Amino acid sequence: MPQETLWPPLPYDAWKDTCSHLHLMSQIVGKVRLAQTPWVNHSWHVSLYLTPRGLTTGPIPHGNRIFDIAFDFFTHELSIRTSDGGQRSLKLQPQSIAAFHKSVMDALSVLNVPVEINDQPNEIPNAIRFTKDDVVRPYDDAYVHSFWRALVQADRLFERFRTSFLGKVSPVHLFWGGLDLAVTRFSGRSAPPHPGGIPALPDSVTREAYSHEVSSAGFWPGGQGVDAAFYSYAYPEPRGYRDTTVRPNAAYFHKDLGEFILPYESVRAANDPDRMLLDFLYSTYEAAAITGKWDRAHLECREGKLRIPRPVG
Repeated sequence: MPQETLWPPLPYDAWKDTCSHLHLMSQIVGKVRLAQTPWVNHSWHVSLYLTPRGLTTGPIPHGNRIFDIAFDFFTHELSIRTSDGGQRSLKLQPQSIAAFHKSVMDALSVLNVPVEINDQPNEIPNAIRFTKDDVVRPYDDAYVHSFWRALVQADRLFERFRTSFLGKVSPVHLFWGGLDLAVTRFSGRSAPPHPGGIPALPDSVTREAYSHEVSSAGFWPGGQGVDAAFYSYAYPEPRGYRDTTVRPNAAYFHKDLGEFILPYESVRAANDPDRMLLDFLYSTYEAAAITGKWDRAHLECREGKLRIPRPVG
């Protein structure tokens, strides 16, 4: 497949209104999972996961049944399926968030899996409640599909990076609060209480999420003056971390965001995008592990190989 197709252009300004629409739709779907799933450490129970066609909640419990909700970015539909054979599909199209919210809630009720969610968006300053957001928003299916294709490449390489860590490490998952795909490594040590203050997110949630030391990397479609980018940060930030030289040369530390940034455009334009992104993932993790004095000998291993068990002893 041509590199232009594998790593499509994704200029944030060209699709920011559609991106905002997708972000809010993902929050509605994610909040359904949140409302029905027992709490898992670091909010891992709320995230979405990549599929060969889009994004999914995975199985959601409802009494003695389960259901799932999936975005299909080929047909541009939202599908809700239940374990007793029920199914409803909704078209992803230009519409208001209020209309989308109502259509999802109605479909859940028709399938006999009704769910009530908090209709206040999270991590978005001055956001309008879903039920009150009546402005019709655009839906550019070509850019949505391109964003998903970028997620496919990020997910593939994040999963590879994930195999080289023996310690606690998160799944590769999409957090709908920021619409970012992430993978997080843990040192095994507790962290000081997070100061909180994230817009429209309870401090108790933030403090639980950052209860232990982390080095986290991810992919973000952009915003706040930054185009689509890969990021990496450490919490708590060790002394000297932001001054560490990381790879590749296109990466830099963004002081306002408090994290290392590698522009997506630099990766897609590279002769070897895979190598460039893996260099960023490994070097930024190493910056956190070295300055934070992680027990690397007991936390790291070589990357996993196909059909070959990890050697031990």
